[in-house]
Amino acid sequence: MKKPTLILLALTILLFGACQNSAKNDPSAISAKSIAVHDEIMPQISTFDKHTVLIDSLLANMAAVQNQDPTRDTLEVRDNLSELKAELEMATDNMMTWMKDFEPDSAETAYQQAEFESISQLKETFSSAAQNADRLLTPYKN
Repeated sequence: MKKPTLILLALTILLFGACQNSAKNDPSAISAKSIAVHDEIMPQISTFDKHTVLIDSLLANMAAVQNQDPTRDTLEVRDNLSELKAELEMATDNMMTWMKDFEPDSAETAYQQAEFESISQLKETFSSAAQNADRLLTPYKN
């Protein structure tokens, strides 16, 4: 009685493992994961655009920044804002490039896996840029 149960359990485990391996190597499943990550981070681009407009405004009117806090080093503020603007624009440009180049219908597992890794890295870039924007721009938001 124990032997059939063990055989059934072993077959179930093997079948489950085979299904997991199959899904892991399925190009369409990997493509769907890439698109899900894209859909998660894409809405941040409009926020990044708004941040860029604010940065441009601040850079054009450093006297107002100085008036808000006379102890603030405006040269450092200018450098930080310029770096942040470049970071936001780079993240946005990289997303646009990824979207333009991405081939969701490709049947190559290696290609889809590389694209998933690329969009996952871009997600980290977006997260970092958003955190930096929150840190640097919070004092200037109304």
